[in-house]
Amino acid sequence: MAINRLLALFLLMISCNLYFSQDVSIKDDKVMVDGKQILKAEKISLAQYSFFSMKDDQEILLYKYMDNETPSNVRDDFFILNFLTAKVKVESTDLGKVSNFMNSRKGMEKVVRWLLKERVINRDGELNTERIAIFKEKYDENITERTLR
Repeated sequence: MAINRLLALFLLMISCNLYFSQDVSIKDDKVMVDGKQILKAEKISLAQYSFFSMKDDQEILLYKYMDNETPSNVRDDFFILNFLTAKVKVESTDLGKVSNFMNSRKGMEKVVRWLLKERVINRDGELNTERIAIFKEKYDENITERTLR
């Protein structure tokens, strides 16, 4: 009896997760969500990506991975999400949100999923400035300002 309840709960959790998740893919410099292109992407290097608006081809987001000038020490690495049109920069050490070490495209798909989940980007590829402010409050660690150079 308890096994049936656990199985039912497990199936309910999986179905809710599948219902609310978006199919995000980046292929041929196109960011697709559920088969619809919402952004253009450009891989600048293994550690840097740019995302462009579909409306006016303006760069709206720059992702940059920083090794903090210590390539042998990964404990101080961080990433920067620079929302260019909103003039907001978010720096975080939570690499689990974005990392996929062997495939940078998969990592960027994780970034887009994360931004969609946080409603920073809507399903039309537009930035929500109110949600960017909340996103910054939640995740920004202000690493550059508090690091001595």
